[in-house]
Amino acid sequence: MESVAELVAARWGDHRPGLWGQNPGIPEDTGSPEDTGSTGSTGSTGSAGSAGSTVLTHHQVAAGAAARAALMADLLPSGGPPHVGVLLDNTPEFPLWLSAAALAGAAVAGINPTRRGPELARDILHTECGLLITEHTHLPLLRGLDLPGVRLLITGTPEYDDLLAPYADARPDASRAGPADRLLLYFTSGSTGAPKAAICTQGRLAAAGRSLAGQFSVRRDDVHYVCMPMFHGNAVIADWAPALAAGAGVALRRRFSASGFLADVRRYRATYFTYVGRAIQYVLATEPRPDDRDHTLRLGFGTEAGAVDAAAFERRFGVRLVEGYGSSEGGAAVQWSPGTPAGAVGRAAPGLVVLDRETRAECPPAVLDPAGRLLNGEEAIGELVNRGPNPFEGYWRNPSAEAERRRTDGEYWTGDLFYRDRDGFLYFAGRTDDRLRVDSENLAAAMIENILARYEGAAAVAVYAVPDPVTGDQVMAALAGSFDPLGFAEFLLAQPDLGTKMAPRFVRVLERMPVTATNKIHRALLRREGIRCADPVWWRPPGRATYRRLTTADVDGMGTGGNAEEPLVSTRGPSSVRRQGLEPRTR
Repeated sequence: MESVAELVAARWGDHRPGLWGQNPGIPEDTGSPEDTGSTGSTGSTGSAGSAGSTVLTHHQVAAGAAARAALMADLLPSGGPPHVGVLLDNTPEFPLWLSAAALAGAAVAGINPTRRGPELARDILHTECGLLITEHTHLPLLRGLDLPGVRLLITGTPEYDDLLAPYADARPDASRAGPADRLLLYFTSGSTGAPKAAICTQGRLAAAGRSLAGQFSVRRDDVHYVCMPMFHGNAVIADWAPALAAGAGVALRRRFSASGFLADVRRYRATYFTYVGRAIQYVLATEPRPDDRDHTLRLGFGTEAGAVDAAAFERRFGVRLVEGYGSSEGGAAVQWSPGTPAGAVGRAAPGLVVLDRETRAECPPAVLDPAGRLLNGEEAIGELVNRGPNPFEGYWRNPSAEAERRRTDGEYWTGDLFYRDRDGFLYFAGRTDDRLRVDSENLAAAMIENILARYEGAAAVAVYAVPDPVTGDQVMAALAGSFDPLGFAEFLLAQPDLGTKMAPRFVRVLERMPVTATNKIHRALLRREGIRCADPVWWRPPGRATYRRLTTADVDGMGTGGNAEEPLVSTRGPSSVRRQGLEPRTR
């Protein structure tokens, strides 16, 4: 098994352009990828033809990584784990420090800049970072935080350049690291609690890069456009790693921009990109132009775009989107292959089964109508479990979370809901934490979202639980778009696969869905606000088939029509059932 350090060192002597991006603190530019700046060997300066832009050759990236690896070795405190926190936007410094950590046998903890105060400090201290690499943009986030034992390096400053200068002649040495060394500590979603830092070793990341490079026929002359945040596993594992394995170029976008997407693709002559969450829908929302197909992009790879948006993206831009599934921790993966039915993720590999969480028995195959609608969701939906060998490497100092995933019998429980058709194809049905309990019946939020997404006025839909005043949950939906209460009620009655418990009790109508830094629906916020939110909420009183506006009197617990008082929802706060991570189904 090879290491990432070996992949980094292999780029020494390769003088082709290999990395494009923005220097710290500089806005996005209009530089072009074919221009190569005269950067120093430490990779700390450079120009692509406009102020603030950087172009580095593959050789310069390897040299810059070697310099940072040598600096890291001198600065990291002895006796502690060799961990470096990186609190950066997608600037060239991020992949340089990833590469440096690989050469040094150290690990990078990607720090999420949307975290604040004690939560941000907790992430840094939990991963035991002796160094924290940041930029001026993020310094306000660190003010007032107590970070004992953490040394701060601010990129893009004369002091930072002075620290690197003595190591300018360093050469990459892959012998200091091996495949078993930790390289990534990347946080999984923390929408319902403290995030967990999943471990990824050099061997696993290198293998993932090789696998994806082979699957998508990545070539040396390809350019991977990295517009998803690099503190997230998607950008590093599915975008940066295959480019590194194949010797392809990497073009960075500081932060995702739908309006800047196509311009960047043309500027860098990008051929491949990854996405998560609602990024595809944001790009589709930009104004169509006659030249939308005038570019070099050939493939997008990601999750949760949805079949409708994926088809719309291909029609408009002529680019195929490949949807895949892989747990953040590496414990299970499903690959798309030719012949995969619409809506399916791919065929179940040996060892992948769908199990009932309570009985641990295998769920029966899904029964689908001619339109592909699931007819037996109550019995067919279960948790995806990997009974075969898997590369899950655990969480950093979190044995209880590890035990939830890796059971004593060696099975890996993904925490994701799926159903399987009779031909063995798997369909994503949400997170186990997104299952609702309504009148003693289990419902998957994703299945309800798939139905509500057919509503003509829905641009995006998210379904979640609010507590029932007696027991269990009530169904609440957030709908971005236009809403007609009478038309919506008639729409629900016309849906043949809408179960008797699935119709939303409450509908929150908003202009835009709240999202996280990785463009995922901010479900924790939606659940926390519940019916007490600033947006208009419509509700269907018990026993009624139609919706009316929720009033202050309703929220305060008054019954409808002046009748006896009854609470609409429990006053005990968010539902005790924890939910996270499910993406919106879009039209």
